[in-house]
Amino acid sequence: MPYLLALDQGTSSSRSIVFDQGGSIVAMAQQELPQIYPQPGWVEHDPMAIWQTQLATARAALTKAGLGARDIHAIGITNQRETTVVWNRRTGKPIHHAIVWQDRRAEPACAQLRADGKAQVIQAKTGLLVDAYFSGTKLQWLLNHVPGARTQAQAGELAFGTVDSWLLWQLTGGCDDSTRAQAHHATDVSNASRTMLFNVHTNQWDDELLQWLNIPASLMPTVLPSSADFGSVKADLLGAPIRIGGMAGDQQSALFGQACFTAGMAKNTYGTGCFMLMHT
Repeated sequence: MPYLLALDQGTSSSRSIVFDQGGSIVAMAQQELPQIYPQPGWVEHDPMAIWQTQLATARAALTKAGLGARDIHAIGITNQRETTVVWNRRTGKPIHHAIVWQDRRAEPACAQLRADGKAQVIQAKTGLLVDAYFSGTKLQWLLNHVPGARTQAQAGELAFGTVDSWLLWQLTGGCDDSTRAQAHHATDVSNASRTMLFNVHTNQWDDELLQWLNIPASLMPTVLPSSADFGSVKADLLGAPIRIGGMAGDQQSALFGQACFTAGMAKNTYGTGCFMLMHT
């Protein structure tokens, strides 16, 4: 019987679940993720802790299930959504802690966008209200405040991603000096749509929005459908290569998981926050 392995990287923990062909849970493992609060209104995570806890729970779930990597048909990744990571493509090291979706440090940049009359255009293109919740102004903050970051970004040396992209990059080779050049730098439409940089009408990064926030396009991951070929896990991480066949932001994947397949259906999720999503 083929099995699926779901990697669920959340705000307060990393979790991995093995499902059988009927959708029943075979085994699950979970680890708490430390929260970092540098000052009021700021929330950060250590990207290496995100990666290490997620890998550890994947290994533990397979062990609990009594399965090997060759028993897993495919992996799916779901994640806390707007949390922002920037890393060096050559060294593989994050340039700063991840800025978590709850973080409010970028509100002055959002206020400036609103004052400049750009909010209506941003909403029309992205479907989002201008807010520090989303990844775009968090990324702008990192480029403006981490020493040398903007120069490195302009030279094409840095990569941006939400947590799905960071995990994908690590899983496909970014964790190892010898395979880093082959690592996949990609995201899916559901995560891209939460950055405030993605045009939901063209399904592409929007050049005008990148220009307004002074973000080099070379930072941005390739955007794929939520169900797509995202590459394969590096063999030595779990014991054999496993295809990565899907990625989606946690709330959108929960909407689908609760079988809200028709327009008008909605659901609430209760976790670190309360979220209501509706199929439109």
